[in-house]
Amino acid sequence: MEQHSTTAVYHHEEHGHAGGGTKEVIRITLYLTVITLVELAIGFYMYKAALPDGFFRHFLKGLICALMLWKAFYIVAYFMHLKHEIRNLIMTIVVPLFLFVWFIIAFLADGNSYKNLRNKYDPYHIEQNDKKAPVEHEHGAQKEGTIE
Repeated sequence: MEQHSTTAVYHHEEHGHAGGGTKEVIRITLYLTVITLVELAIGFYMYKAALPDGFFRHFLKGLICALMLWKAFYIVAYFMHLKHEIRNLIMTIVVPLFLFVWFIIAFLADGNSYKNLRNKYDPYHIEQNDKKAPVEHEHGAQKEGTIE
């Protein structure tokens, strides 16, 4: 029994959990804070500069997405303790995550396709889009021919 507990202590120390854990948490928290401040600075710059749609605006949006993924890596690795786990457990969690991201992208593409096809081939939908909303007069009465 004594050997087992000693082995467990050595195993625990190999992964860096024996002491120094607080320093690592503070260091990662500072990394996450800096990354968040950079994201906010880019977002406020985009908002204040009123950038037109184009390469630079899309580049900045992509940069914000990359920074978000970087933060997600740190959160999962250090605060969910996956950095110190065995590879099979990490793959058990990460692979379904990528499949879930693909799932979201596929549904967004499918929904966009449905929206575009509905607007193109459904004459009732196009007809309803061309109708003007009823205009109210001074006393709340609506124009002739509209529902009261």
